[in-house]
Amino acid sequence: MGNETQTQVPVLQAMHIEAGYGRRRVLTDVSFALEGGTLTALLGANGCGKTTLLKVLCRQLPYAGDCMLTGQALHTLSVRELARQISYIPQRTGIAISLPVLDVVLMGFNPVLGILEHPSKQQRQQALEALRTVGMDACAEQDYLTLSEGQKQLCILARAMIEHSVLLLLDEPESALDFPHRHAMMRLLCQMIEGTDKAALISLHDPSLALNYCRQILLLKDGVCIGSLRPDKNPLSDMQRVLSAIYGPVHLTAVGENGTRQLVMLPAENENGGYYAAHNPYFSARR
Repeated sequence: MGNETQTQVPVLQAMHIEAGYGRRRVLTDVSFALEGGTLTALLGANGCGKTTLLKVLCRQLPYAGDCMLTGQALHTLSVRELARQISYIPQRTGIAISLPVLDVVLMGFNPVLGILEHPSKQQRQQALEALRTVGMDACAEQDYLTLSEGQKQLCILARAMIEHSVLLLLDEPESALDFPHRHAMMRLLCQMIEGTDKAALISLHDPSLALNYCRQILLLKDGVCIGSLRPDKNPLSDMQRVLSAIYGPVHLTAVGENGTRQLVMLPAENENGGYYAAHNPYFSARR
């Protein structure tokens, strides 16, 4: 009896999720769990349901199935409690009015402020520190609408940093960032999540970011979760097989030593001259 271990409740547990738009089903059977301290990537081809799933998890879309957030049914949470528990960074923020960048970050405190209550001096300092962390402190007084799309994403990431939510959802945050900022963002997310009781689910276009920064990878295809990978544990051959089911034939290899090990994924060569020759009629015709 003394050797019994207590099972940790997942931050999020989704079971047989179905969702869509009107009569069009986008997700047909999606089940997975997100453990605390884990940064999880969501991979899949365009139109597979990645954005739809994130919208379900922050309750922007109705769904069938069961979804539990820290042991509570997601549909039972009030709007205010949901805002305290979940931070969502969409592809486009939807902010269309002129506001200083600092004020946009301070919106992260709205779920814990009372009616007509203003952020405290300490909260403003926390917001400035978050901007400094993402490299945007020099833009604190700049009009948010004048920022580039990449800068807007960093600003919203700073807002998520001060929200202290247990679940962070990000929809392709790397799409508007240049190469160094993509990797800086992923390192920052790792620092935010690892060693805490929080979890993050991030939809990504770039599989290499998922393979090298995320502890877990969920793969969506045609509205179904077809696999869950652990890059630090699964054999390369197994991951290569599952990734090929989404991206076509790919080759996965590890470079560097254990301390600096990096995973690289490239289109696999075949008798037609490679992935693009096999999947792009224009390329094949030119050959």
